[in-house]
Amino acid sequence: MDPFLDLIRLLEPRCTLWGRTDATGRWGLAFHKRDDLLFCWIQQGKCLLVRPDQQPVQLERDDFILIRTVTPFTLTTSPGLEPQDSEVLVRRRPRGEGNKLGSGKTNPVTLRGGRFVFDSANEDLLTGLIPPLVHIAATASVSWRIRALLNLNETEFSHPGPGSTFLIVRLMEMILVEILRGQTLHTAPQSGSLLAGLADPLTARAITALHADVAHRWTVGSLARHCGVSRSTLATRFQNVMAMGPIEYLQRWRMALAKDQLKSGTRGVGEIALAIGFQSSSAFTTAFTRMVGCPPTQFAREVR
Repeated sequence: MDPFLDLIRLLEPRCTLWGRTDATGRWGLAFHKRDDLLFCWIQQGKCLLVRPDQQPVQLERDDFILIRTVTPFTLTTSPGLEPQDSEVLVRRRPRGEGNKLGSGKTNPVTLRGGRFVFDSANEDLLTGLIPPLVHIAATASVSWRIRALLNLNETEFSHPGPGSTFLIVRLMEMILVEILRGQTLHTAPQSGSLLAGLADPLTARAITALHADVAHRWTVGSLARHCGVSRSTLATRFQNVMAMGPIEYLQRWRMALAKDQLKSGTRGVGEIALAIGFQSSSAFTTAFTRMVGCPPTQFAREVR
């Protein structure tokens, strides 16, 4: 069982492309707070990523960023420059053409990017497990694989053939996996992200065990024995890395699985309860209502 792939399967990522943005001279492009998950490839040139209350991040040619718009941000040549609104720019551009920014011919920059869309009942929960910013430098070993996948995606999109829709979906899933799993990710520090948990050997062993047998009656003590450490060692490490205890994480993951199955409509409440480790439908309903804010039957009606 791979917790990372479990996450991707529940996210069910699809992609909406911005297309291409060409800029010269001095320019800025502002993005609103939307709680989206955006990605951007600096295909040519360089620019700055500016976010409130954060140091600017220098982006070089062939760098990638994956960014959650939990706050507004700007791509720019200068932090003090008044940026253009990205949404206004997209609405005004002629169909089939890219965006144009700046003036003159100096310092050309080309950006390619888009937005990941999640067809999942767990979008809010699971995007919360991804750090606000993932920055992959052009020198990172994973970078060339992402560029190759993006080029394949663009070819399928521009010249569709039999099976193109299937291939584009799978390619976007692979791009997201490659972005997130890179061994040399430069992620914004954030306790509580699944990436942080899987990067820590002890926490990763614990998370993998929980995902492998989600219905097991785990305790912190039994999980610690499985990982070969003391109860206090596991509890402290897990809390420091994940910003929650192991049993709280297990309950959140159980609810994520339950929400996904309720959305699909393939199982009843009782079946789901037993599959994720509850001994009765009533215990599951009580826990689900407490954590999600409504009973399972109501949630199922609203998401279908």
